[in-house]
Amino acid sequence: MKLIDGKQVSASIKEGLAEQVATFPEKYGRVPHLVVVRVGEDPASVVYVRNKAKACEACGIQNTTLVLPEETSEEALLEKIRALNADDSVDGLLVQLPLPRHISEAKVIETIDQSKDVDGFHPYNVAGLWQKTPHMSPCTPQGIMKLLAAEGVDPKGKRAVVIGRSNIVGLPVAKMLLDANATVTLCHTRTVDLPSVTRQAEILVVAAGRAKMVTGDMVSPGCVVIDVGMDRDPETGKLCGDVDFDSVAPKAAAITPVPGGVGPMTIACLMENTVQCFLNKQNKR
Repeated sequence: MKLIDGKQVSASIKEGLAEQVATFPEKYGRVPHLVVVRVGEDPASVVYVRNKAKACEACGIQNTTLVLPEETSEEALLEKIRALNADDSVDGLLVQLPLPRHISEAKVIETIDQSKDVDGFHPYNVAGLWQKTPHMSPCTPQGIMKLLAAEGVDPKGKRAVVIGRSNIVGLPVAKMLLDANATVTLCHTRTVDLPSVTRQAEILVVAAGRAKMVTGDMVSPGCVVIDVGMDRDPETGKLCGDVDFDSVAPKAAAITPVPGGVGPMTIACLMENTVQCFLNKQNKR
């Protein structure tokens, strides 16, 4: 079993971006600017937003974090987003999820300007992925594909199983694996006899949002396992993923740890998307 080190790969990506961004002041007169909006004090969101700010600093990207009170109304948040859409100094914009229950995540995602949507969640960006038209790809699926490439795992001709069907991870990573010529089975937590499906996988991507759901008896020897989950073990309180690492790791050829696997790659790809949004804007001038 080999650990797939997302920290190492992401560090390499950020180093390359830092070198690229260092040339921008002379070429364009400024560096890319990412604005992150956080509503409320969700503990996980506080950590994620802080990590994004650190990544911006490492890459030489300007970062602004806007923190709004938990009781901020939906319309007030949408008005803030519209103002940031209109601000030419802002290249990338994201609103940290999850949001308070009184705010529609779908409305927020739709309101962000597609050209500034560094998360790749806007409906037009999702459609662009499937239709192969210009778009911004979502960060976590991008990160998964880069991890596979870094490990020398070519999806071509392999059987891939994806557990999870969200527009954020499950559906887009399934599409990316298809585009890489894998044979893909897309399933979910209600799939009948799920273990019989997962045991067919040579590449298994788990993005179900259920702590330690995939156990060793669900994985065939030699499988490459990508665990997208991030949760707390109900027994120990420690961070864990959707995969029961202790029972799955001995059977896997390679596996992402939690934390330290997919998470760092998501942020590295967010930095790449921010730079790309900046360059897209420069190329239109």
